[in-house]
Amino acid sequence: MSKKSRVFISRPLPDEAVNYLAEHCDIQMHPEDAPLKPEQLAEACREADGLLACGVRVGEEFLQHVPRLRVVANVGVGYDNIDVAACTKRRIVVTNTPGVLSDTTADLAFALLMAAARRIVEGDRFVRAERWERWEWKLLWGADIHSKTLGLYGFGSIGQAMARRGRGFSMRILYHARHRAPEAVEHELGALYVNPETLLREADFLSLHVPLTPETHHLIGARELALMKPSAFLINTARGKVVDEEALAQALKARRIAGAGLDVFEKEPQIHPELLKRDNVVLLPHVGSATAETRGKMAKLAAENLVAALEGRRPPNIVNPEVLA
Repeated sequence: MSKKSRVFISRPLPDEAVNYLAEHCDIQMHPEDAPLKPEQLAEACREADGLLACGVRVGEEFLQHVPRLRVVANVGVGYDNIDVAACTKRRIVVTNTPGVLSDTTADLAFALLMAAARRIVEGDRFVRAERWERWEWKLLWGADIHSKTLGLYGFGSIGQAMARRGRGFSMRILYHARHRAPEAVEHELGALYVNPETLLREADFLSLHVPLTPETHHLIGARELALMKPSAFLINTARGKVVDEEALAQALKARRIAGAGLDVFEKEPQIHPELLKRDNVVLLPHVGSATAETRGKMAKLAAENLVAALEGRRPPNIVNPEVLA
């Protein structure tokens, strides 16, 4: 870049990533950890060559107002907030940040699994409400985790990281994915590939690790929940729209499944009111990758992707490589 490219950063990000960008680009950064309105984002990016996108939507209408834009670097592995087809049509490079958050997200997914199974949140509330007066034989009975069946819908890096955690609890590992994993990976993780119906019927804990696509929208609905064991738990750290929230709320209300652990929701930050009433679901505010170490790595990788693309190099994590053809 003979003349420094202009970059807009949609939220305050860690110093390491911001300083790296500042070395290579002229930067502007939204000072608040809050989403910009579409018209505000468009105005901020009107003269920008690159956008470091964190918690914003990049769609057709926005793209019509940013004629100079050449790169959208998403701070996250999922990019359903970006209209990739519209970007590709305009030869705008789109990148994401896979890999660096896999273990952290799997940690949280397994934490949700354990919290739901052992009623951790209920127990905490019980103690804080000063309701604990004596030891009781049947107080807060939950479900065992060890030696149970862990079903993984999706078997990419996060799904495989979950399998490793399940192995540590002597769990039987079943999975279904669009593409079957290599035999060596299955052997290493003790994972058995099964069809969706078998996964739903046999999993004691069903954990979702699929991207949001037209095919995975409402992947888990009333029919799928009806196939699950009454003693089973559903864990979702993928995307909220992968689950039909109304169907899940009714299944939990009727105790057709034992419980759930959710980090994502259909209409974030809104949550189905029935879920808020239920004591058999653990709810978190989309914090799957929320550790200082991992969020720092995500921001730095997004910055590296952005600079590489602006300098005419192939970014490490390009979503639409056809734009470079």
